[in-house]
Amino acid sequence: MEATPRATPARVRGYVVCVTLGALFCLHTLPTTPTPWWAPALLAALYAGGAWLSGSFYPVLLAGAFLLPPSAAALVAVPGALIAPVAGRPDLLRRLWRAAQLVIAVWVAARVHWALGEHDAVQASDFPYALAPAGAAVLAFCLVLTALDGGILKLADRVPARRAWRGLFLRSLAPISVHGLAGLMMAVLWRSPYGPVAALLVLLPMCVSWWVFAQYHRERAAHQATIRALVQAVDIKDGYTRGHSERVGQATMMIARELGMADERVEVLRFAGILHDVGKLGVPTRLLRKDGPLTPEERRVIELHPEYGHEMVRGISFLGEARAAVLHHHERLDGSGYPYGLAGSQIPESARVVAVADAFDAMTSNRSYSRARPVPVALRELEKCAGSHFDSRMVTALVRAVDQQGWHPAVTADETSVPPPRPSVSSTPGAHR
Repeated sequence: MEATPRATPARVRGYVVCVTLGALFCLHTLPTTPTPWWAPALLAALYAGGAWLSGSFYPVLLAGAFLLPPSAAALVAVPGALIAPVAGRPDLLRRLWRAAQLVIAVWVAARVHWALGEHDAVQASDFPYALAPAGAAVLAFCLVLTALDGGILKLADRVPARRAWRGLFLRSLAPISVHGLAGLMMAVLWRSPYGPVAALLVLLPMCVSWWVFAQYHRERAAHQATIRALVQAVDIKDGYTRGHSERVGQATMMIARELGMADERVEVLRFAGILHDVGKLGVPTRLLRKDGPLTPEERRVIELHPEYGHEMVRGISFLGEARAAVLHHHERLDGSGYPYGLAGSQIPESARVVAVADAFDAMTSNRSYSRARPVPVALRELEKCAGSHFDSRMVTALVRAVDQQGWHPAVTADETSVPPPRPSVSSTPGAHR
């Protein structure tokens, strides 16, 4: 959805209205549903508290689907979905969407569960039998959520239909299955001789784990915001290379994946690529934007940016080996680089990855001092310098990755006006500001 109510497309508002009408249909038999009022009320209160803390608390919703008739189970989602915080505006439309989506998903899950479980599949004395209808209900719940999510993604962001639903179900199935198992445990204990009090005990470790998980995601979001702010500051200061940092991050990630690195390390190296030029914030703007030849003294000042960058990020613990890449990405295998003239294996592996990605984007982007080279030409140039300037493994990995995936940078430089090449800059790949 868009940032403001006026910007929300009519097609999105219409879709939300249709889903809301579907949710109202799911609730229309509620007045005639034979169920004690306290059961859905207690579950609704539990879900509202969990949703307020973590944004979603599916075990309680699925426990309701296992314990209550469909309309009563669907009602459990409404209070929590309407009061929980939302990200972005229009908040009312987002809350309405979330409530309607969950009502339909829980109603379908409860219908499937009751149909397969002969209306009462959850019994403490017959736990194995409860697994099959509960599993089917969880599957139905996941299918409905992903179907509706794909629809809103297609309409709000104009994502092509073949991509809107791709992977949504498989990515959601594992976590929702875990939620379903916890919900089944709640339901079985609820129906045991110990009653709802025993079921509530299941929530205590779940609440702790959800809180930890939410803290992790909040911390991760803060990390991303910090990195975005630093990169935007560099892009504003050095307009000639706008978008360069994001593209280097993308190329770094391609190399790391081609080398078979673990996902966690790939993410750290992506940060390294994005932040490699953050030290330019310490370089005078007049030097970064100078159109004429650089004097030897001016070049020495610019070559301090890796050390400036390292000082800026050295206290950010989550960056790990990315900090070394920021400091050493201009080192060369033959010792001709800067700032310390390291050679061969003295150069950290992360810096060797970023060096190749950095040089590749420098050659394939228009700069104040050079025009962009075609991707095949840039790759051949890197191969010529492999073993002397760049690590051969990294160059080979980039060539393979580009051959398989192509080079489609998510961020492109502003190429509307490119000055003629500056003759005073070396033609060596990576010899750029």
